[in-house]
Amino acid sequence: MSGGDGEERRFPWGPAAASGVGSMPGTDVREAVKTVTGSLEGPPHLPYVPELPARGPGADMLGRTAGMLAEMYVHQEPSGWRISDRPGRDTRRARTWLGEDLDTVEELTQGYEGPLKVSAVGPWTLAAALERRNGEAMLGDPGAVRDLAGSLTEGLGAHLADVRRRVPGATLVLQLDEPSLTPVLQGSVRTASGYRTYDAVDRAVVEGTLRGLVEAHAGPVVVHSCAPGVPVALLRRAGVAGISLDAGLLTERDDEMIGEAVEGGVALFAGVVPGAGDDEGALSDPAGSVGGVRSLWRRLGLAAGLLTESVVVTPACGLAGASPAYARRALAHCAQAARSLADNPE
Repeated sequence: MSGGDGEERRFPWGPAAASGVGSMPGTDVREAVKTVTGSLEGPPHLPYVPELPARGPGADMLGRTAGMLAEMYVHQEPSGWRISDRPGRDTRRARTWLGEDLDTVEELTQGYEGPLKVSAVGPWTLAAALERRNGEAMLGDPGAVRDLAGSLTEGLGAHLADVRRRVPGATLVLQLDEPSLTPVLQGSVRTASGYRTYDAVDRAVVEGTLRGLVEAHAGPVVVHSCAPGVPVALLRRAGVAGISLDAGLLTERDDEMIGEAVEGGVALFAGVVPGAGDDEGALSDPAGSVGGVRSLWRRLGLAAGLLTESVVVTPACGLAGASPAYARRALAHCAQAARSLADNPE
């Protein structure tokens, strides 16, 4: 697959691409997969394996990823997900949900050739959320975090191999969801008591752990966070292929980091469409939705051709809180907005 300049493309998706973040509304996985593949059908877009957290524990992003862990198990407590000694009902339920999802993806993507995005919670958000047996987050124990990262790396390898077997024509893009990454770096993740916080983790340790996961995956890795203050420079140094964020939270103070990342070959997954709502106006003007991205490009002085090459248009965050009708319109709107960038990149 080649870009307009005749060089090999940097990304498996095409120019002027659109995608989603991951979660979808409702409990019907067939409907969700049909929505994703229908709204993002054909090149240049990036369809994805949807998540349906409304089904309950184990289908949420934390439980789903915990079910992927290798030789590490979880169960649910009133306070959240906690590490277990052996696989129990909650681990089995998470794995069952995931298996049903992949069965449906396999059935509805027969003959598909192209990029396919697969999501999992990243190691630092997982460490901030999963509890040790004493009820404190794994984040408070560096050794536990290292074990967790190793388990996640091994588990993700097996999961991605399963997806490749089921959809052999797909080029897999791994998305790591890291909404807690900034709090981890800032030392603002609260302990179980709520009266204090865990120490900030050294940036070099955070970067090294993420780099280990990036290097273990034989394909592009995108990190997503819809929280403010995404550490763009750190993620670039960790070797990610793309950074997915809420573009509405960017300020001119972020310009330099964004510019360096894009010029360094990192894709910007720009969240420009609200993840939920009934405001028809938010979905009435595709070109207007990416006006802020165009303004960013002008401020950075980047080439117009790089805009369609480097930007993937997405909702600002997951669509789990939306209605199914809104989710369909939002993804179609992202595809139209991405096309508007290609038609009028200036």
